[in-house]
Amino acid sequence: MEIAAGEEAAAILYEKMNEKAAKRADQTPRSFRCQVNDLFRAFSRNTASAVGSAWAFIIAITVIVVWAATGPIFHFSDTWQLIINTGTTIVTFLMVFLIQNTQNRDGKAIQLKLDELIRALEGARNKLVDLENLSDEELKKLQKEFQRLHTQSQESDTHIGRAES
Repeated sequence: MEIAAGEEAAAILYEKMNEKAAKRADQTPRSFRCQVNDLFRAFSRNTASAVGSAWAFIIAITVIVVWAATGPIFHFSDTWQLIINTGTTIVTFLMVFLIQNTQNRDGKAIQLKLDELIRALEGARNKLVDLENLSDEELKKLQKEFQRLHTQSQESDTHIGRAES
């Protein structure tokens, strides 16, 4: 049952990727660099989703349990320890790049959505759009301004509370 559901999900994913490829074929040709970036992005997103699942955790726990159980067989040798150390190091090293790629894209998407909300709201300060590209000094000035506004709002709330009592 589980395998059929996984195969069905893989078939749907494959169809979606083919649809995207067909749409791109109608557009202007893309450079090799863009094609590699697109493939890496899709691979990163799918891998991050897979390794963030309960099944990936169960597999990781199973690998550790099997490795620990084989310790007495191999007399807890240096080679036995080296196997798990090397494996986990390689997996961690590769996961850093995949997860970072996914987080970078998610961060950019969130920033663009927030920028669009700021731009669309009447009365919002458009200078807050694209904050992530400001210098550290400019960000500190804005932070101080918001701290000042927060302090003022607390003081006015306190005065209102005193007047009501």
